[in-house]
Amino acid sequence: MKVKAQILIGDNRKSLKNLPDASVQTVVTSPPYWGLRDYGTANWTGGDESCEHIKDPSKTKKFGNDEFNKNRPSREATKLPGYYYKDLCESCGAIFEDNQIGLEQSPDDFIEQLCIVFDEVWRVLKDDGTIWVNLGDSYSAMRDSKATPDSLRTGDGTKVGTAANRNPENLRKAGLKHKDLVGIPWRFAFAMQARGWYLRSDIIWHKPNPMPESVTDRPTKSHEYIFLMTKSPRYYYDHEAIKEDAIWAEEKRAGKGRLHYDGKRQGEKGTGQENFVSIVDKKNKRSVWSINVKGYKEAHFATYPAELIEPCILAGSKEGDTVLDPFSGSGTTGEVALKHGRNYIGLELNPEYATISEKRITDAIGMFGEIKVI
Repeated sequence: MKVKAQILIGDNRKSLKNLPDASVQTVVTSPPYWGLRDYGTANWTGGDESCEHIKDPSKTKKFGNDEFNKNRPSREATKLPGYYYKDLCESCGAIFEDNQIGLEQSPDDFIEQLCIVFDEVWRVLKDDGTIWVNLGDSYSAMRDSKATPDSLRTGDGTKVGTAANRNPENLRKAGLKHKDLVGIPWRFAFAMQARGWYLRSDIIWHKPNPMPESVTDRPTKSHEYIFLMTKSPRYYYDHEAIKEDAIWAEEKRAGKGRLHYDGKRQGEKGTGQENFVSIVDKKNKRSVWSINVKGYKEAHFATYPAELIEPCILAGSKEGDTVLDPFSGSGTTGEVALKHGRNYIGLELNPEYATISEKRITDAIGMFGEIKVI
């Protein structure tokens, strides 16, 4: 069976509306961190194309070494007096538009935009479908407080380049203080529950090789969450497909381990093994998954490892089903889905990342699948 992949370029809050009702069996995705980075999707639209949109031309246009770009200035540069106009160029009327999710001024705004995406996911997901959402956390940083290295980093230690865009007033309204762990994953989970989703499992992605952190007043962060959610209490979940190898306990009995008690473990009478006849070689998947962080050489942004999402796809779908990722990024979900005989739909705002996905999936699948970027 030849599998198919589609990558739709554009705002996922709009492109989701083009997908048919109940057309997706499972969703596996990792939305952007809140406040982590600007993915370069903003543009000046309208107005005079020759205008530089500078508020005070007498001041330098340079912002850092690589940030300045006349057609796509950095979000930080647009906020500085004397540099670019922030949202509307008063010189020519051009509008600075950006549809990316992740740079909202408060965690509540960020969560609301995520939920709007998943409101539409509800429609395209089958009634017995599942969603698996990987979310990382970040720390509160306020411009009117003395910044510390800790306050300018996400939960995995990555520097938050856009921390300065956070409004202290909005953060305080959200109940946050300087250096607080924001709690983005659980804010999202509770908001989704309130919208009708069933929260079925909080899976811990344990990272044996976490990003190093120089903090001295808290433990180094070495985990993220994956939330399993459903539309109803009964849904498709293939637990057999993701069972783990069982480990026989080395409980000492007569000086011998259980595995070696008279060389038997079949429960034969007189062996002392009768009570262990039900022990099998496989066990149910646990809720803590220890998987190393891995990069993808073609991508210059964070990606999750294929090993992390493989259980989600295997448990949440069958061969021939459709897997959706509304934050497609480098296409990890698509590569894993197609390798296991599933079809794939990815939604991506940045055309550059869609190109990365196309190449990645093509290299992985070759003649056994086809991919179309729209």
